[in-house]
Amino acid sequence: MAHRWEELRHKSSPEKRAEIARRARDEVRRLSLNQLREARNLTQTTLAQPLRVNQGAVSKLEKRADMYVSTLRSYLKAMGAELQIRAIFPDGEVVIEQFEDLDTGRNDPAA
Repeated sequence: MAHRWEELRHKSSPEKRAEIARRARDEVRRLSLNQLREARNLTQTTLAQPLRVNQGAVSKLEKRADMYVSTLRSYLKAMGAELQIRAIFPDGEVVIEQFEDLDTGRNDPAA
């Protein structure tokens, strides 16, 4: 039997609703590049235009497990985001600024 989400949500305790919201936020933070692009309602072709590459290059980039920081920065910038690199230690976080001033003049973000 199907239930409407609103009915189920109202039956849950405030604590349970908060836990569900937290878990949903955590899942959104763990997206692959193609999932992130799709969540932003962008196609590979649309994203390829500001990167000055073709759709195939975007597809290859999204499948890579390893890439230059400047490539990732360009990809994210094309979506309207900024890249921030942090080191996370048990006792706190440190923002790594070494890559802030990289020359992003490369034309091939799939490299």
